[in-house]
Amino acid sequence: MANAVPPNAEDPVQVVDTGRPTRPSPRFSIVHETDVPWQEVRAQQQGDRRVSVHEKFLEWSGDRMVVLGHYDPGMIVERHGHRSDHLVYVLEGSVDIGGRHCPSGTLIVLEEGAAFGPLVADGDEGCVMFETWLDDPLPVPADDDGFRSLLAEHGVEQLPHPPFDTPDHLTADGPD
Repeated sequence: MANAVPPNAEDPVQVVDTGRPTRPSPRFSIVHETDVPWQEVRAQQQGDRRVSVHEKFLEWSGDRMVVLGHYDPGMIVERHGHRSDHLVYVLEGSVDIGGRHCPSGTLIVLEEGAAFGPLVADGDEGCVMFETWLDDPLPVPADDDGFRSLLAEHGVEQLPHPPFDTPDHLTADGPD
């Protein structure tokens, strides 16, 4: 009965009393990652090679963001924080965060106001990460000078953020 239809399939949203304020009509949503396109959100030139971060925006509202992110091998992301809690789970490959190796199966919890990085995607395949933010996902740089020095040290040119589709309530500079 793996494909059995649940008894409430016609009306899958049931409003329950959580004891806390809720929306008048809470939303129920199911999204499959194959239904969402990859979008390039960051890019760098490393010698004769372009490396990028591609993201699938599985959920992007004023309350939260959920993405599947693919970081090309060698991609460097500056040390930064966010204006909300940020949870990252490494699904495939590995990433170096501030000198700490984070292989697949690693959970990174970054509370609002904390900073992490720089992030460097490891290995031949880079990494795939599942990321969530609650509230404002926009990054807050924590070490611009250090990031510029790191890029120069590795001969990396930070390219302008590629254009990608964003909701009207967020800027086109990207989520991370």
